[in-house]
Amino acid sequence: MTDRTARPVFEPAALKRFDGADDLHVSPFREDGATYGTPTWIWNVLVDGRLFVRAYNGPRSRWYRAAMNQGAGRIRLADETLEVTFAAAPAELADHIDAAYREKYAGSPYLAPMLASGPRTAAVEISPAT
Repeated sequence: MTDRTARPVFEPAALKRFDGADDLHVSPFREDGATYGTPTWIWNVLVDGRLFVRAYNGPRSRWYRAAMNQGAGRIRLADETLEVTFAAAPAELADHIDAAYREKYAGSPYLAPMLASGPRTAAVEISPAT
């Protein structure tokens, strides 16, 4: 695995909630940089204490493009809303992210598509905003 970057990290209690959750929603900012986009339900996984998501429709996904263009927004998990930043996931973690998806979502008919090349190239690391 790679060394931790200088990006802020979530507290252990938040990571535990993410790990057990299946109701994470992402809302990157719209083009104006102030208005949140429509919440998009998404799978999430943890790798080395870091939070990652992938765009099911790959790089053409609207939320993914907004996340990469704006770099910030918020996530919602149950009744909790957190301000976050979005960054492209390090390519060298792709296999580790695959393994985390396989473990967390084993048996789902949607697992195979999430391991395909499109979503693999649209992996996002989510970090708390500072």
